[in-house]
Amino acid sequence: MKALRIAGIAGLTGLAIATVLGPDITGYDPARQDLRAILVPPGTGGHMLGTDHLGRDLAARLLGGAQITLGLAGFAVASAALLGVSLGVVAGWRGGWVDRLFGLFSDSVLALPGLLLVLLLAAIHPNSWWTLYIGLSLTLWVEFFRVTRVRTRIVVASPAVEAAELLGLGKWHVLRRHLVPDFADQLLTLAAFGAATVVTALATLGFISVGLRPPTPEWGVMMAEMMPSWREAPWAIAAPVLCLAFTVLSLRFAAGVEEER
Repeated sequence: MKALRIAGIAGLTGLAIATVLGPDITGYDPARQDLRAILVPPGTGGHMLGTDHLGRDLAARLLGGAQITLGLAGFAVASAALLGVSLGVVAGWRGGWVDRLFGLFSDSVLALPGLLLVLLLAAIHPNSWWTLYIGLSLTLWVEFFRVTRVRTRIVVASPAVEAAELLGLGKWHVLRRHLVPDFADQLLTLAAFGAATVVTALATLGFISVGLRPPTPEWGVMMAEMMPSWREAPWAIAAPVLCLAFTVLSLRFAAGVEEER
């Protein structure tokens, strides 16, 4: 395992631990305002990373944002993988009109840019975690479907699967012993890149006030809130930016991005 992948996995492990522990480890409520401690520098008054323009503890808000961002990314990717892999296996195994129908459906989804689909759903029901979850899941499942369908076609036509069918072994045996081991690594890579896409999209939508909105401690929302005060408190806007960059890089390194170069 290469150095960048190890670094990515270590970064994701640290993020997971911080997310599970949450804002409670800071001793502050991420929504609690203290107008006597506005834009306090890091390390002052017990605030490890300082405070924002309303006196809220930045470390607590970053950890609260990690729970929202990584939780949404995990649920969206898991749902997209479940849908995409299920349809891909059925399409690749059955072939014929089933394969053409599912392929047409996936092409129809690709015809609409993913971020635009999320924007449309967010406009219908703004500031909703579930709306973002549904929209992001619908934009991610196609890649899982396409990879799974292609690999299923190849594996089903292989001599090993033909021999298993001649021996009377069921479809569950073929799925468990031949199909899943064949595309498991590719699906994990897609999941990592998909999670990075969700994290970036969520921050983008929050920054332009289309996704989650204040006072939700989401990283994109935090960036938008601190933009007017970036000269007085550059640390306050740098904190969510660095968290976003660290998360995306960890996901991409864990996916083995260095192997593509």
